[in-house]
Amino acid sequence: MPPTNQETNMKILIAGGNGLIGKKLAALLEKSGHQIVSASRSSGVDLVTGEGLEEAIQGIEAVVDVLNSPSFEDQAVLEFFQATSTNLLRVETAAGVKHHVALSVVGSDRVPDSGYLRAKVAQENLIQAAGVPFTIVRATQFFEFAPGIAQFSMVDGRCRLPAATMQPVAADDVADCLARVVSAAPRREIVELGGPEKIRLDKFVGRYLTVAGGGHEIEIDPAATYFGASIDDASLVPQGAAILGSIRYQNWLDNRRF
Repeated sequence: MPPTNQETNMKILIAGGNGLIGKKLAALLEKSGHQIVSASRSSGVDLVTGEGLEEAIQGIEAVVDVLNSPSFEDQAVLEFFQATSTNLLRVETAAGVKHHVALSVVGSDRVPDSGYLRAKVAQENLIQAAGVPFTIVRATQFFEFAPGIAQFSMVDGRCRLPAATMQPVAADDVADCLARVVSAAPRREIVELGGPEKIRLDKFVGRYLTVAGGGHEIEIDPAATYFGASIDDASLVPQGAAILGSIRYQNWLDNRRF
């Protein structure tokens, strides 16, 4: 993991603080002594329109963007990430925010068939061009995505999946990595995060279904897609040096209630 500095009591805004990663991240940062502002519609901040954002950014030293789009339709997801990132970076520039940390996806630049991942690349480009000191953390698929992947790939009672390799990571490890990154100096680069072990996509879903009692068959189909995108063994795994989480998939499964 990246080293942390000795600074405490930073005021940090989490965009998407009510989501899976946002809640875990807020708890870690508060435990470390930081003051957290959660920016979401429930807190009176609309990041798509920018309403309430200028008030929320007052006194903020760092921002962590873990937002996710409510729609996965190609144009909608692109517009969401463009709007939210543009609004955040605009107010951060005016307020003199020292560090912008964004959560992205490993393989964003290697899966052009995916409208979602094309939108994440557009978001990354906005961050890199904005002038606010930044660190982008690309994470692999979370363990928590297994149910959604199984549901999406279900055809006539069978999960049709490619046998592509992946390197999934626990959401707890993602939150821990982000907490360490935002507590350190901006890297001004993209870093990648993956789980401690690689696994084929069909095995990832199959092990989840076994523990969850799904009882569905897995059909390996080279022509099957991952949420509509063609993938191979290089698509969903970090390339080169990467930060690795510590939680193993089977241990995570063994400690879950389905």
